[in-house]
Amino acid sequence: MRALLVVNPKATTTSERARDVLVRALRSEFELRVEHTRRRGHATTLAREAAAGGVDVLFTLGGDGTINEAVNGLMAGAPAETRPALAVVPGGSTNVFARALGLPKGWAEGASVILEALHAGRIRTIGLGRADDRYFTFCAGLGLDASVVRRVEQARLRGRTSTPALYMRSAVTQYFTAMDRRHPAITLEQPGETAEAELSTVIIQNTAPWTFLGDRAINPNPDASFDLGLDVLALRRLRVPSTTRTVTQLLSRDREPHGAQVVRLHDVSEFSLLAERPQAFQLDGDYLGEREKVRFTSVPGALRVIC
Repeated sequence: MRALLVVNPKATTTSERARDVLVRALRSEFELRVEHTRRRGHATTLAREAAAGGVDVLFTLGGDGTINEAVNGLMAGAPAETRPALAVVPGGSTNVFARALGLPKGWAEGASVILEALHAGRIRTIGLGRADDRYFTFCAGLGLDASVVRRVEQARLRGRTSTPALYMRSAVTQYFTAMDRRHPAITLEQPGETAEAELSTVIIQNTAPWTFLGDRAINPNPDASFDLGLDVLALRRLRVPSTTRTVTQLLSRDREPHGAQVVRLHDVSEFSLLAERPQAFQLDGDYLGEREKVRFTSVPGALRVIC
């Protein structure tokens, strides 16, 4: 079998030695080619070329951003019936997608499980989300959560390490100092349904959990699944009492977000978000700029994954 390993050399939790160990293990099983990403978007190009060239399995060693790029390359590079299977070796700081598939968060344990799954033929077909012309694997966001991602990315460019504490501090700072909380700007529109207006922030899930804080899964929509459509959590006005209550519910292991300021949707096939002014936008934890309109669709049975 032919395989390509796409390596993000800047991945948070791997080293050159770890990469060498993984390459030796994979070369004992596959006709393997190894490529290192050199810039943002490079994994998309590599995956698209691999899919078009008839590779059987695409491995990634990196974080959720590397996986997102690779998935978009696979989806563009070959029709579903000839698309390579995807195997993700955890190498980032959070590894939400890999952990949602049931993989351990460490690269060594994750690689071991993937090789065992390949020998056993454990391949699962999952659905993806799509935002306009770009696919996502586990989450998207417009508004507050995306602006927090932007702030964290800026901190990382200054040399900070991505940690749960950095995310929490960034969220508090963004909420209190950098948001217009008095004038919600987002409207959610579904075909055949009444529009939900005056939303401050919207989280979209293609699976559960939405993310992790360390070892704690954060589950706004615990029924979200790779096998269903998209789930949505939106907040109306971000008043301090109601927002504090919702955050407390999010951090609880047995309480789902609810209340007058909360809008939740389950298993949705398509919807659009429209904003009166530009809003921060993220996919799979990568900040992608500001948007005033995004159309979301569920893409069932899109991708085969080793898990």
